[in-house]
Amino acid sequence: MKAKRIFCIVAYDVQKDKHRTKIAKLLQAYGVRINYSVFECMFTSKQMEKLQTSVKKYLDKKTDTIVFYTVCVDCYTKTVYLPDRKNTIKTISMV
Repeated sequence: MKAKRIFCIVAYDVQKDKHRTKIAKLLQAYGVRINYSVFECMFTSKQMEKLQTSVKKYLDKKTDTIVFYTVCVDCYTKTVYLPDRKNTIKTISMV
């Protein structure tokens, strides 16, 4: 049985270049960069929890922020990209 996938927009504001780079590399394993500090990602619940735990060590609680916006499948299918882009997450496995 396949795990249920969660579509999520992840946005971050991290001051230190080194930490920002580490976070971006972690996010690239799960999704597509759609803006400098914004990713579209596809996670299982466990992957999302693991990533959230991993990024915490790179965040300065006083200055940095990372936000995970989960998006329902119905809303995801209504996403519009202008101009059209080829590097998007194409499929969602909902089982």
